Amino acid sequence: MQVTLDKQYAVAAGVDAAWRVLADIPDLTSCMPGAQITERLDPTHYKGLIRVKVGPAVAAFAGEIEVLAVDPRERTLRMVGKGADKGGSSASMDLTATLAETADGACRLRGQANVIVNGKLAQFGGRMLGAVSDSILGRFAEEFSRHARALEELAPGADRPPGATPAPATGATAVPPPRSINALALLWSLLRGWFAGRFGRHS
Repeated sequence: MQVTLDKQYAVAAGVDAAWRVLADIPDLTSCMPGAQITERLDPTHYKGLIRVKVGPAVAAFAGEIEVLAVDPRERTLRMVGKGADKGGSSASMDLTATLAETADGACRLRGQANVIVNGKLAQFGGRMLGAVSDSILGRFAEEFSRHARALEELAPGADRPPGATPAPATGATAVPPPRSINALALLWSLLRGWFAGRFGRHS
């Protein structure tokens, strides 16, 4: 099953600070709930892990990330990832992320991705997977914005010469290990909103 995503999020920081987070794969990954980089194979290849909690059980999806392009001038990152768990579910993703400066001095993050899922994950259906993705990406965007804002406060963009390429962020090592995604609570929240919407329309 394939799910196509095209999302935009406001970032409460300048585009230079946001680019430092986007271009630093470990720091970028730490913004995703339940995800972490476990090994850096070379500058463009990484191994990672995503933990998903369903009730008392925790499923771990092990995978790999390949960075296909990093363009500081266009502030664009493209990468592909794939992973699988021991239960037979698997997923792959082709992602392009771009930053654009906004009139208020902040910026906007746009992500376009094609996600293919197989196994038990595909049984949820495209609509449910899309809703779960929206919730997870919303949390990711909040954390991304927080990381970028923290970098901006530590190293204001005005201290760098115009046109300079931002240095890679090193804040990823200070980020605590990510908590697992509580899929059960996430699905319950989505179902509760769905029922509320239906009863609200009929009342």
